[in-house]
Amino acid sequence: MNKRSNALAERIEQGAEALATFAEGLSEAEWQTTVPNDQRTVAVLVHHVANVYPIEIDLAKAIASGDPITGVTWDVINQMNADHAHDHPAISKAETLQLLRGNSKAAAERVRAFADTDLDRATTVSLYADAPLTAQFFIEDHALRHSSHHLANIQATLNAGA
Repeated sequence: MNKRSNALAERIEQGAEALATFAEGLSEAEWQTTVPNDQRTVAVLVHHVANVYPIEIDLAKAIASGDPITGVTWDVINQMNADHAHDHPAISKAETLQLLRGNSKAAAERVRAFADTDLDRATTVSLYADAPLTAQFFIEDHALRHSSHHLANIQATLNAGA
């Protein structure tokens, strides 16, 4: 097993578990709280993190294969997020946590399969103005960081209301 890819995978799992553990302790009112800087509920945000792991790893895999990422822009991401929120307004905590744990585990297993050469390969990424980015950067900035980013925003929102 590759040490670098395994370390990345472990960090993905740790972030997802931190989000899941925090979410498990939320009341129904907290679960339905809207996060102001995002305009989505805690429920939708946690489900969103769970839901996009496969997409994030697919994009990292494409970069690792040397395929440029085209057509993925912040406008596309924002529309995808809005569509997701519209389609999942009342998602249950149990279902969401199951999806979060399952998809993060699957994402981590896929990341473990990356060789150092895969992690180091760079190609242009439209989401970042066609900058040539490595697969490792993309994994870290998306699948790995995503749970921590939303967890921090959720905690800040709930702490502000306390």
